Amino acid sequence: MEASSNGLEKAPGVLQQASVRTPVPGPLSARLLERQVLNESNVRTYPRGLPIAIGRGAGSYLEDLDGNVFIDFLTGAGALPLGHTHPELVEAITRQLSRLTHGLDFPTEIRDEFISAQISMLPERMRSSMRIEFCGPSGADAVDAALKLCKTATGRSEIVTFQGAFHGCSHAAMTITGLVAAKERVAGRVPGVHFFPYPYPLRCALGGGEESGQRCLEYLERSLRDPLGGIPRPAAVIVEMVQGEGGVIPAPGDFVRGLRRVTRELEIPLIVDEVQTGGGRTGTWFAFEQHGIEPDVIVASKAIGGMGMPVAVVLHDERLDAFAPGAHTGTFRGNQLAFAAGVASARIIRRDGILEHAREQGAYALGVLEGFARDHEIVREARGSGLMLGFELVDPVTGEPNTQAASAVQRGAIERGLIVELGGRGDCVVRLLPPLNVSRETLDEGFEILDSVLAEIPLAVAHEAQLR
Repeated sequence: MEASSNGLEKAPGVLQQASVRTPVPGPLSARLLERQVLNESNVRTYPRGLPIAIGRGAGSYLEDLDGNVFIDFLTGAGALPLGHTHPELVEAITRQLSRLTHGLDFPTEIRDEFISAQISMLPERMRSSMRIEFCGPSGADAVDAALKLCKTATGRSEIVTFQGAFHGCSHAAMTITGLVAAKERVAGRVPGVHFFPYPYPLRCALGGGEESGQRCLEYLERSLRDPLGGIPRPAAVIVEMVQGEGGVIPAPGDFVRGLRRVTRELEIPLIVDEVQTGGGRTGTWFAFEQHGIEPDVIVASKAIGGMGMPVAVVLHDERLDAFAPGAHTGTFRGNQLAFAAGVASARIIRRDGILEHAREQGAYALGVLEGFARDHEIVREARGSGLMLGFELVDPVTGEPNTQAASAVQRGAIERGLIVELGGRGDCVVRLLPPLNVSRETLDEGFEILDSVLAEIPLAVAHEAQLR
């Protein structure tokens, strides 16, 4: 299936091919990056590893201020499911712009259409029993709201989360996130949070291999059922179907299904964080669908806003509808532009068979990345689900995560015209989040760049590893 239906990659006069003509950053980008250093806080992240100033975007491509064109395999950290400036989404937002932009939680026609679109994307058996809650506009806002809801509904306080998890940077979401460095200097974190091993066949805390999912499940179940286990019955268990920031690690099916069984038997609400996987990223609208489970709570953001329009929702079983009026609010929970873009995006994804396309292209892409693992000794493993992909780089001598090599791949890629993100332990995983409607030609163009970069990395990095 060609992805030219997005109206951008094959249209005349738009960005169609990577082309880097200046050093990165070029002079105009460098000037704006310098101003950013002077005026913005130290917390900024993406321009540190990807030093460009963006001028415009179209489809799968970005152009910087110096006229350099890059393939964008970051796509707003997954917030652009159909790429940049999709013409139908631009039209939908433009049409809504002259009608109403901000509506708090008053009902509007486009809000109702958005709600219907989101609920209709759920598995049929779940649609009649789910309620939707709007909160603040980010995924972290939705995570916070979901935790608060489950605590309110159950009257309990403990939360179970997983090592390697990423749920956001707000106070509560940071607390249940695995990254230690993000919380070391933050006092007074949310109490009652318990971390358990997440199945990671390559580096699982309970031992690697295909049995890691079952071992993690058994450990969790014993701990929750043990009267001397030290953990009162939790208000919720929260889990990602694919750990994104954690290194693109899909949860094994036996682990997911077992987790659902245990939480149901113990009457613990199961929250599935679909902030990055939701909206079709893994080839189904929600990643949990692939395991045949029914979570109690789903948090979603990013892609459901269509083209980077900020919106976040909590979808939850009606049994948990425990908030009193006004118990959880947010000024921007009525973003009419996000509703318009989200409705149009869901329609296009259905109309153009984008989910099937994401599955097909994702399988092809994973096969290419697995070839990298065979051809380059520095690539230990390729992983992914749909078009949420990554490959882990290691020291070729020790097998340990290779931060230096990953940074070199990211730098080499952008110098050749490809934007990729890093994640995982030590940022050793090169992460790819192409648009869901990306064409095979664009995928191949990006993979050729990665292959050429990887071919050069071991010459320098392997030598330094031998010296250590």
